[in-house]
Amino acid sequence: MTGKMFGQISVEELAQRLSANEPGIQLVDVREPQELAIANIEGFVNLPLSEFVEWGDQVPTLFNPQAETLVLCHHGIRSAQMCQWLIAQGFTNVKNIAGGIDAYSILVDSSIPQY
Repeated sequence: MTGKMFGQISVEELAQRLSANEPGIQLVDVREPQELAIANIEGFVNLPLSEFVEWGDQVPTLFNPQAETLVLCHHGIRSAQMCQWLIAQGFTNVKNIAGGIDAYSILVDSSIPQY
């Protein structure tokens, strides 16, 4: 059985899509609450990877597995893990935000603090 791959989206493309206010996109941020306190992008649902046991079984009720789901973290490592997990749960349209919020701060919105 081959593992399905997830896509990738650049921070520039993310910014365009956020400003267009596209309906139906699901935004997930897997960083820790203390990271969100430093830097966050509006509209993302926070599911800290370290608290997986607390929210893992709720994901099918929180999100639509058929809807496009974009996943964010600090640099793109944890979000890639989450993307793989979502695909294993039957999600069909999952994209990792390349470079994470760090790249977003550098390339898109310098008002978002780097850490």
